[in-house]
Amino acid sequence: MQAFLETILKITDQAEVIAKQHFRQGLDVIHKADKSPVTVADQATEEFIREGLHEAFPNHGIIGEEFAQKHADGPYQWIIDPIDGTRAFISGMPLFGTLVGLLKDDEAVLGVVRMPGLGEVYTGDGVLADMNGAPLEVSSTEDLREAMLYINEADKIMGDAPDVFTRLNSAAHDRRFSYDCYPHMLLAGGHVDACVDYDLKPYDYLPLVPIVEGAGGLITDWNGEKLGLNSDGRVVSAATPALHAQLLDLLA
Repeated sequence: MQAFLETILKITDQAEVIAKQHFRQGLDVIHKADKSPVTVADQATEEFIREGLHEAFPNHGIIGEEFAQKHADGPYQWIIDPIDGTRAFISGMPLFGTLVGLLKDDEAVLGVVRMPGLGEVYTGDGVLADMNGAPLEVSSTEDLREAMLYINEADKIMGDAPDVFTRLNSAAHDRRFSYDCYPHMLLAGGHVDACVDYDLKPYDYLPLVPIVEGAGGLITDWNGEKLGLNSDGRVVSAATPALHAQLLDLLA
């Protein structure tokens, strides 16, 4: 894992320059069939990462948001979200990330989240996690009534599952609405106690798994099942098993 980590950190360190060059530069935006936006920065960043991975690990598979899947000849696949939070990126908000995860036999075993606008780099292998080299550890909060809860994609939850949204909006001690990967990183760092997310793709959530778990937290689907390539996109992360169980009851 260390060799894999060193390689992907080097590749994404260079790829980060692309996002920085385009950030707050008035990019043209294309909307895909699902209405989600994409820019030249998304595409160029993923192309750079894919080329670096293919050169370093020619037999590994690659699953990315913007381009076709490269099938693996072995157990390893890389999964890439070049700019997680394109809407944040195009609106000048620095809370966008570059996400890369390594899957072994479809299990997330390594994750890297770069926040180019913040100068933060998160890594995890499911056992340990760090931010810019400093160890990460989740909070010890066990009671949802005392928790800081982030609700990601609240507008979608409100539209598709209004009863769930009502319960979430009255849960916890404090709540904030947000989007994308950063709330899960705040959880890994002990600043946030829980995060409920919705309508995600595998490249949105699988790179997060080894980081959250490496920091001592839990991250599953809304049924408490392990996240994988075929999960339904409903995600919940929590600092402690007790808090996680309370959220699963609330989401049921």
